[in-house]
Amino acid sequence: MMKLHEKLKDYRLILASQSPRRRELLKGLGLSFEVKTFPGGDESYPFSLKKEKIALFLARKKASYFMEKEKLDEKDIVITADTIVWINGKELGKPAGKKEAVEMLTMLSGQRHTVYTGVCLTSVVKQDAFFSETHVFFRHLSPEEINFYVETFAPYDKAGAYGAQEWIGYIAIERIEGSYFNVMGLPVDKLWNALEKFIH
Repeated sequence: MMKLHEKLKDYRLILASQSPRRRELLKGLGLSFEVKTFPGGDESYPFSLKKEKIALFLARKKASYFMEKEKLDEKDIVITADTIVWINGKELGKPAGKKEAVEMLTMLSGQRHTVYTGVCLTSVVKQDAFFSETHVFFRHLSPEEINFYVETFAPYDKAGAYGAQEWIGYIAIERIEGSYFNVMGLPVDKLWNALEKFIH
């Protein structure tokens, strides 16, 4: 059976994301790809959407926005993704500033939350979207720990105001159920399988 690396030689894989974490994770798969960044579009979504439906909607929305800006060739495959944190019936996106980041981390402290990442694969002829779900358990965090993290790492580009791969992840995450890489922003195991099916 032909390996995915060999199958993709005839394609141009494009990661349409400003996230350095997604870039790092995709690079870890050993695939050749280009990165195209674009100014953040409108990340609003219908109020009726919940959980993974929000992440999927936004991943598709990013793909639509990208397609409006870029002209794709037949062999181009665009990857877009969006990650949200869900806790107590509420979505936590990226914090607007220090105050909101502290509020988010205080809400997550001592609680279980769920991270959803929606991923969308788009070509000129078709589109496929999927999601990954991971439960994350935080120990109780003191106000001093929260303030230190926010002031030192400024996690304003991260859903839920934290990066699992940073200091806060080392000291706060007691356990996870599901993909760790999903918490970082890209469920690479599911992406690998989805790419194989997409070009089959």
